[in-house]
Amino acid sequence: MTVTETTLLAALASVQDPHTGKDFVSTRAVRNLQINGSDVAFDVEMGYPAKSLVPALRSQFVAAAKTVPGVENVSVSISNKVITHAVQRGVPLLPGVKNIIAVASGKGGVGKSTTTANLALALAAEGATVGVLDADIYGPSQTMMMGVDGKPESSDGKTMEPKLNHGVQVMSIGLLVDQDQAMIWRGPMAVQALEQMLRQTNWAGLDYLLIDMPPGTGDIQLTLSQRVPLTGAVIVTTPQDIALLDARKGIKMFEKVGVPLLGVIENMAMHVCTNCGHVEHIFGADGGKHMAADYQLDYLGALPLSMQIREQADSGTPTVVAAPDSEVAAIYKQVARSIAVKIAQQAKDFSSKFPTISVSSST
Repeated sequence: MTVTETTLLAALASVQDPHTGKDFVSTRAVRNLQINGSDVAFDVEMGYPAKSLVPALRSQFVAAAKTVPGVENVSVSISNKVITHAVQRGVPLLPGVKNIIAVASGKGGVGKSTTTANLALALAAEGATVGVLDADIYGPSQTMMMGVDGKPESSDGKTMEPKLNHGVQVMSIGLLVDQDQAMIWRGPMAVQALEQMLRQTNWAGLDYLLIDMPPGTGDIQLTLSQRVPLTGAVIVTTPQDIALLDARKGIKMFEKVGVPLLGVIENMAMHVCTNCGHVEHIFGADGGKHMAADYQLDYLGALPLSMQIREQADSGTPTVVAAPDSEVAAIYKQVARSIAVKIAQQAKDFSSKFPTISVSSST
């Protein structure tokens, strides 16, 4: 029996994206379909990194294709293609970086830096090229969490090379000053330092740059939100009412400057006793979930209050790399994919495709 493109595509449409619920045929992710007798081959191009999903998806595609009479051999190539998405109007894009994600909290002490580090590592584990900018001038912690140290190298005296560890590019003020040196700077100085780190670092082909934002909604945070080309922002909070109060302020800040909110992550959502396994909601239950519902934002997931997460971050090997097969690492990867999917569904940036218009006077 002759295999036709129509029947094959109809069969492949039964395979759905686990994150979007849409099939890969209608979204035009199935490409380069080739039929040679009983042999078929095609590519699947996902708009977000999902390396851990590839084996299962490949099996589903092969099974779906073989439901078509006459199909015997199936070759499937699944890849991710992360593209540049739109940012705030009037803010130029950053060379070498496709998408910038602000990870903010509004309040300190909710585990935002730990979450940032693990999300970056999760995106890298899923196949993306990732960087982290530690924007907390007064309390940088990414150098310790990401296990990097030493002064950044510079070949021209004007730009800096990011540090690389666990497959992630890192830049932080902690790499430029002594570890115990207090940054006694006013707002404008801190903002200038951050802009220099952002724009004078030679980021190498990043799909995503995660900015670990300082806590609060003051001058530094507002200026960053207005001057940095942000694809979107993620809010990290605990379920505690006092943390939610400040998280709401962070949400409002991003709304006012036109930065899309990608969702809410609830950190320290529960504590599981290491001895007996008893689950206790120390900071309250579902506060972040309720806040996300109030603002019609995606609830990206909940992370436990865990000694293991803290110890691994302090040692420079966060959970995603220290225990990649653990339940917590799986949650971080799920959350990271959800963020990447949300970005993939946003408007694309077409500025690079616009023609250059020059006006010259004729004599």
